[in-house]
Amino acid sequence: MKMRDFVQPETAVVTAVLEQVMEDKTRRMVLRRERASAMTTFAAALLVILALLAGCDSNTAKPPQAKPEPKAPELLTGRAAFQKVFIAARNYAADVKPFRIESTPSTDGNGQDGKSAIWRASFASATQRGVKPFIWSGSNAPDAPSRGVSPGNEDTYNPNNASTQTFDVAFLKVDSDQAFAEAQKHGGDKVLEKDPTIPVLYVCDWNHNTNELVWHVIYGASRETAKLTVAVNASTGAFIRVEK
Repeated sequence: MKMRDFVQPETAVVTAVLEQVMEDKTRRMVLRRERASAMTTFAAALLVILALLAGCDSNTAKPPQAKPEPKAPELLTGRAAFQKVFIAARNYAADVKPFRIESTPSTDGNGQDGKSAIWRASFASATQRGVKPFIWSGSNAPDAPSRGVSPGNEDTYNPNNASTQTFDVAFLKVDSDQAFAEAQKHGGDKVLEKDPTIPVLYVCDWNHNTNELVWHVIYGASRETAKLTVAVNASTGAFIRVEK
């Protein structure tokens, strides 16, 4: 027997084994590629699903938000409104003194209870050499000042001008509702009986002739067109006179 005839079977076995190994290796590589491809496909599908879910969520109709209810008009007496603007006036000048407090007519209140939705107080400062009004508003009227306290325009102060005669805050002891109650006893009740819708306005200033602080209770839309104006002492609440 020749040697090559003897070794051929072993060579065949080795060859067969190698072929089997290569075949297994190839099969594993194919499986890995298939798994990787499947994972990629799954991840892509998952991303598409998440995107669709996000789109659906963003397109979901949101319930309309309820609009806040508008605040009701706030009405104050003269002294209460003055205390609010006096703080702002002191920031303008530490030495300010008031010379007039007045209500402004509005659709939010007729003033027949001594209250108003808009008050204006005017102050003078010797150091600033100026006068400046400050307005308090609790009105919702479209043409009314914004709610809260707001400053007006400054003007030149002339201490010799009778219309800007300042007074000490300590004299203001009687409020506008008390002045209204007193005015009612001196003809105001009859005016309201004839015209229950007539507005009532209030002006408080210093009378330099009698040296007293006076509430002027005005039955009408303005001082010039008033049907009745009653003067009441703003320190004692006593009736002074019928001015008109």
